[in-house]
Amino acid sequence: MAAKKRKGFAASDQNHKSSRLESKKVRKSSTANDLVYYIAVFTIAITAGVLHRNHVSKMFENDKHFSHLSTLERELSFRTEMGLYYSYYKTMVDSPTLKDGLMDIMMDNVTEYPQVINTLKRFNLYPEILLAVGYRSYEAVNAFFQRETKQCWRVNRGEGLSPVDSCEGLGEPSYFYVESVFALHGIMMFVFFLFGVYFSDSIFGGILAVTAFFCNHGECTRVHWTPPLRESFAFPFFIMEMFIVTHVLRTNRPMWRHSLIVAIAATLFMIPWQFAQFALMTQTMSVFATYMLNFIGSRKLKVIVFGQLLGWLISWTLLFMNEMLLTSFYFSCLITVLVIMFLEPLLVKLRLRILIMFTQGCLLLTGTVGFKILIGKVLKIADDAHIGDLLLTKFTNFKNFHTMLYTCAVEFDFMEAETPIRVLKTLLAPGVLVSVLAIIILVVYQEWLSWKRKKSAKGKSDDIREDKSKPYAELVYHIFQLLAFTAMAVLIMRLKLFWTPHLCLMTSLLAYRQLFGWVGNKERHFALLALYLAGTMYQGYKNISHQLSIVDAVFAGAMPTMATVKLCTKRPIVNHPHYEDVGLRERTMKVYSMYSRKPVKDVKKNLVDLHVDYAILEGSWCRKRPREGCAMPEIWDLSDKVNQNKKPVCLTLNENAEPYFKTVYRNEVYTVLKVQ
Repeated sequence: MAAKKRKGFAASDQNHKSSRLESKKVRKSSTANDLVYYIAVFTIAITAGVLHRNHVSKMFENDKHFSHLSTLERELSFRTEMGLYYSYYKTMVDSPTLKDGLMDIMMDNVTEYPQVINTLKRFNLYPEILLAVGYRSYEAVNAFFQRETKQCWRVNRGEGLSPVDSCEGLGEPSYFYVESVFALHGIMMFVFFLFGVYFSDSIFGGILAVTAFFCNHGECTRVHWTPPLRESFAFPFFIMEMFIVTHVLRTNRPMWRHSLIVAIAATLFMIPWQFAQFALMTQTMSVFATYMLNFIGSRKLKVIVFGQLLGWLISWTLLFMNEMLLTSFYFSCLITVLVIMFLEPLLVKLRLRILIMFTQGCLLLTGTVGFKILIGKVLKIADDAHIGDLLLTKFTNFKNFHTMLYTCAVEFDFMEAETPIRVLKTLLAPGVLVSVLAIIILVVYQEWLSWKRKKSAKGKSDDIREDKSKPYAELVYHIFQLLAFTAMAVLIMRLKLFWTPHLCLMTSLLAYRQLFGWVGNKERHFALLALYLAGTMYQGYKNISHQLSIVDAVFAGAMPTMATVKLCTKRPIVNHPHYEDVGLRERTMKVYSMYSRKPVKDVKKNLVDLHVDYAILEGSWCRKRPREGCAMPEIWDLSDKVNQNKKPVCLTLNENAEPYFKTVYRNEVYTVLKVQ
């Protein structure tokens, strides 16, 4: 009997040891699989980041030929407000010490002479300060180790002009500046991929988001055209901030440390860009709408809003109590949300959910507008009054001098009609529509199940527990956020930089198994995604190729000049000096109608028939007369007697090329006209 017991215990002990060994094997296997998964995720993320950095850098070089320009020409390529921002970076770099440079921009009497202004406060110049510190540190370290940071060439310009230096490398201030911006956007794409993976719980989701971004690159960003703009420094941090907010909404019980992380990301987004407040305001409203629908409790709302408020406070302090932030709709919105949360115990007594939601919505809108007006009136601040006027022009016939300066610029006009067509061609819009419909169906189904459970349990539907939350709250938030970004993009085209990337992010949900598990097993699901990806790449590849290709504009002009254009630029030309061909002679006669007395619209038609993009007009050909009857208009008089006494077209175009042409370049010899 004792022997049997010992055998039984021995067998049991052996089985227990065997099960423990199997459990260890499973854990080791699971750990190994997790390690492989994380390595794959971060490898793809790094690859996406490097590809994006190289992509924007190459497009910038193709557009500006930056490496071939002199220092002055590079600075001239930063047009409009870009040049203004870059000038402060240059001031910091050229100053004897960083302290001197900082004092120069904080007590500036050059920008708005004779007033002395703090440009750091006014123009959100923290990116320029950080880059100047980085550049000077980079130069100091390399000087210590006696390493060259740039290569320079002396370029002789001829014609009595002094030679200029052209340098390449990070030791050149302009190179360091733009390369830092491109590196930041490489990091942005790294985070964007991780965001897509987290959002969809699938590597395929991250691939879909990044692919959509590349295929719709021209609609997502303009960093490759305008590196110094404030949005170029700010937007990557908004992607990070949205990632953090999404994580908070998905976390069961977020802690106050999450508020600190939200605050840091929001600060990094706000201090480089004065318009960041509008994107953050839509985020606050979107999170609050999710709260209104009872998808999150007051705890999650407080974590996010307190984080945003702390970020606002830090930004306001760093920007020397910037008045525009103080009177912003964003600050008023945050204050209003805090007031509504304070009133939550009273609002819940209304019982009817629809009545509570209506009251909350009315309080949010009236409070946001009311607090904004009140703060502005009390402090007598009107720095952002033009923004209200600008919004007013979108819905009424109101206009004044300041609003017209904005609305007459294309980027502040309504969204162009071509934009929706472009996102349709790459299947971006259809993919997002499918994702949104799937979210709505899933959420409605979950709400119906919840209603059935409550009805059977006869439970109360409304309570004021802080941590109450429902599944898929982050998906509901992103639908509200997408609606807000859509409205922003439709009203002001420049703001589509928020809308299109968010569309790309939403496509990652096509790989979310909890949304699309009904399509079948993983193999079938991913096969369908591969088909969608192929459809996206069909038009997307064309878009990317077009972006990377150097523009092949077609030129027309005097025969000797066209030979030089072909030799030096390898651009297409429509005529050339080899005149021994009847077809070429007819083409040249059409081109030379620029020097005739014909109507300008006829000249344009001739050039359009030849598929000409740019015409090079030479003033000497219009005026020079080697001998009587040899001026080009006089030669034309022989075959165009109808217009014999009219003014030569070349003189008209030199004075005013509109509306059939646009003057894009002019010097003492040449005028380059773009065919409109």
